[in-house]
Amino acid sequence: MLVTTILNELTRCIISGTLFLRGENMPAKNPRLNVVLDREIFEALDEISRKKGISRSLLARDLIKEALEIYEDIYWDKAARKRDESFSLESSLAHDEVWD
Repeated sequence: MLVTTILNELTRCIISGTLFLRGENMPAKNPRLNVVLDREIFEALDEISRKKGISRSLLARDLIKEALEIYEDIYWDKAARKRDESFSLESSLAHDEVWD
């Protein structure tokens, strides 16, 4: 019985992964990600999630979203600085010249 249960779970996992790679529907609503954490990070995540009353998974998702937003901000800051370096007031256009 235990062997059958394990084989069924393994088959389900393989099917889910295959469907995801093919771009087909998965049994779950959202894609899943397994992450290996250092013990200190796991314990911090556990403590914060308990204090907030949310799951570790939800907290990890929110923290990843926030990190991606920060990463994007850094990217655009670098792009803006690069444009600032090449900016020339003499060759720039006035507001009326652009929108006229």
